[in-house]
Amino acid sequence: MSNRTNATGAEDSAIWHHHVPMAGGPDGFTLRTTFPTNPDGVEVMLERWDAGASEPPHSHPGDDMTVVVEGRMALQFFLRSDAGLIPDGEPVVLTTGDTGYVKAGRIHDARYLEACKLVYVHERAFGFCAAS
Repeated sequence: MSNRTNATGAEDSAIWHHHVPMAGGPDGFTLRTTFPTNPDGVEVMLERWDAGASEPPHSHPGDDMTVVVEGRMALQFFLRSDAGLIPDGEPVVLTTGDTGYVKAGRIHDARYLEACKLVYVHERAFGFCAAS
């Protein structure tokens, strides 16, 4: 293993190179991804988020798992009501080394409190469903 300039060595690892913006994606977000080769596969993305970036309330068609490699983020879950979306509990804060899980169809947002590097695993092909 080579000498690293930071504690985790993540910044100088080739794993974190070649990130690209996602068409129509939010500001401050780039990713590097694989694609499932069969309907029972998973999609894995290596995501980078700038501090202060955020995602609006949304859901995904499959279960997902996020591993925080570096940084700190907050997830807020929501329920639908006649008045619109209402928060479901307090925000969940994930920091370096934490893993978060979100069930398919569960409405949530995400705020990136610090610059983040994430390993994101989505059951089947990724999908983003706005919850406006």
